Amino acid sequence: MPSSRFVDPGELRVACEKVEPWLAGTGPKPERADVAKAVRLSLRKLAELAPGRSVEVRVPPFAAVQCVAGPRHTRGTPPNVVETDPRTWLELVLGRLKWTDAVEEARVDASGARADIAQWLPIVRL
Repeated sequence: MPSSRFVDPGELRVACEKVEPWLAGTGPKPERADVAKAVRLSLRKLAELAPGRSVEVRVPPFAAVQCVAGPRHTRGTPPNVVETDPRTWLELVLGRLKWTDAVEEARVDASGARADIAQWLPIVRL
C-alpha cells in the first residue's frame, strides 16, 4: 500500500473517531470499510513518522507498510516484521493498548531486531 501522499491529520482523526466506540466497548463493530480506512490511514501515518524500509508492518487483510530507517528489504520475507489484527492495531494507534502488553499477550507478532515500533505509538490521541 505504498503512497507518496501525506496523510491528512483531520481525515485520520475522523477515521479513528468512527472506530473508537467499538474499541472502547461502548459501540458495535463498525462497517468493514470504516475499519479498513482507519487501519490504512494509520499505517501510512506510521510510514510518515518512521520513514524507511527496514520493518514491514502488516495488518491483514487491510494493508502493510514498510517503515523505520535501516537496511532496506527488497525480496522474500523481511527480516523485521510486525503483524497484528485490525482491532489490536487500532488499539495501539489510539493508545488504548501498550506495545509491551500487546507483545507479551501475543496480540502482536514482532520478529527481528528492529521490529519494536513502540516509540511511534500512539499515533492518534482522541
